[in-house]
Amino acid sequence: MGTRPQHDVAYRHLRSLLRQWRLDAGLTQPELAKKMRKRHHTWVQKSESGDRRLDPVEFVRWCRACGVNPAKAINLIDE
Repeated sequence: MGTRPQHDVAYRHLRSLLRQWRLDAGLTQPELAKKMRKRHHTWVQKSESGDRRLDPVEFVRWCRACGVNPAKAINLIDE
């Protein structure tokens, strides 16, 4: 059986960027969850740890909540 997609090197890079964007925005996990209208901060924790994957809409909302341009963020993931 292969590696789970969220443990792929590129996705691990994305997860570290997500966390860094949140921290750079000065947001805690509960604060980001609230900004994104999620029910609980564990959603953010699971996204950052790789226990769950973000869909494209969630990715855009995460970026915007952290003040990151989603289009520019895509280029960072590809580096």
